[in-house]
Amino acid sequence: MPQLSQYKLIFSVAVFMTAAMNFSFYKHVLEVYAFDGIGILHFISLPLLLIAFCTFLFTLLSSRYTTKPLLIFVLIASSFAAYFMDTFDVVIDDSMLRNALQTNLNESSDLFTLKLVFYVLLLGLLPSFLLYKMPLAYGSNKSEFFAKLKVLSITLGVILLIVFSLSKFYTSFFREHKPLRYYTNPTYWIYSVGNYISKNANPQNFVLQELGRDAHYTPERLAQKAKERRIMVVVVGEAARADRFSLNGYERDTNPLLKQEDIFNLSNVSSCGTSTAESVPCMFSVFGRKDFNYKKGVSVENALDVLAHTNEIAILWRDNNSDSKAVALRVAFEDFKKPQTNTICDEECRDEGMLVGLDTFIQNNPDKDIMIVLHQMGNHGPAYYKRYPKEFEKFTPACQTNQLESCTQEEVSNAYDNAILYTDYFLSKVIAFLKPYSKEYATTMLYMSDHGESLGENGLYLHGIPYFMAP
Repeated sequence: MPQLSQYKLIFSVAVFMTAAMNFSFYKHVLEVYAFDGIGILHFISLPLLLIAFCTFLFTLLSSRYTTKPLLIFVLIASSFAAYFMDTFDVVIDDSMLRNALQTNLNESSDLFTLKLVFYVLLLGLLPSFLLYKMPLAYGSNKSEFFAKLKVLSITLGVILLIVFSLSKFYTSFFREHKPLRYYTNPTYWIYSVGNYISKNANPQNFVLQELGRDAHYTPERLAQKAKERRIMVVVVGEAARADRFSLNGYERDTNPLLKQEDIFNLSNVSSCGTSTAESVPCMFSVFGRKDFNYKKGVSVENALDVLAHTNEIAILWRDNNSDSKAVALRVAFEDFKKPQTNTICDEECRDEGMLVGLDTFIQNNPDKDIMIVLHQMGNHGPAYYKRYPKEFEKFTPACQTNQLESCTQEEVSNAYDNAILYTDYFLSKVIAFLKPYSKEYATTMLYMSDHGESLGENGLYLHGIPYFMAP
């Protein structure tokens, strides 16, 4: 097998990734810019610029001992990125990375498909194996230094030549259509990894700031509490769209049970984020959406902490999702994703199971007000058909796979609406649980979903894209 210099190998990998792993990027570019006349030249310049930039970046990081491991890692990681961008039209930003790192095994298994295997095998593992077997020719340290300098100079020159010769187009591209570059693979996910590390690697970022340590009940509230205590159940939903609730005017009857209850429905509400990892901490944070970031969310005590400081409220978080995203670190927490704790499990453990045994928690705190948080699995995608027992499959045909692109939009919507129907049932069960306590307690249920969900509109699925891009 003929030997290559490491710089020819780097260039070859850059060409391969630009050609084979950027279909989503090219698709979005063509949605914005016309492919005719001068537009053809503009379009052709984009992959050339991406090749030059990748070659420059990998050359900068290359050495006798790092080139192959670096390229293999980037190839495999980029094959995953290409799959999710091509299939679900998502972008791999630092928020998406945080969401992925905090996802449990059950949620991850919903994303595992034969198509994913195909992508990783064909675009990641096979090229990596060939790269691993490829013998490289190295010169002396001096010759390698000057060779690297030459490649860096040429690629930098190409980058500057392309950008400045088509300056009018690139001014528009970078300023007016900023989201387009979020789809470049591997450059944007590499940037996002660096951004994620810079935000989270420093332990000082997570020094807990106390909040509301002086929180207490007023004498009036203490006197009232002696006569009538309070029970509040907060249900944190998952990926539930407001426009799929018939309470909000949706034409399908997805809330047949809730509509029979005397409830208040707040229809003009916006989510705090587009992913569970961001939105759930934000929902319990002292900061509003515009002022919130993940660092603040984990380094400043939240609403549950302030309530706990009163020493008058017994707090319990039960979770049938991934976890509390650090919200419940300092209060009682119970994991209901497992049959050992959740007594209502079939294909997966159901949200309804979180109600079992709550009577005991209330009875064990006879002198305190009660705050219970129930974190649903709700409408977590893409396997919507798993989110409800079969008796709730009212809307058919329902998509029966996690490969949403293989189903029609109607089938995806049917499965999603069936999961909303199960949430309606679950919330009605929460209300039914509270009603017997209403004779001696002031009881309240508050339901709010963490974020919405895309169901194939404009080719976009799931959630987690940047807030300003989310529909």
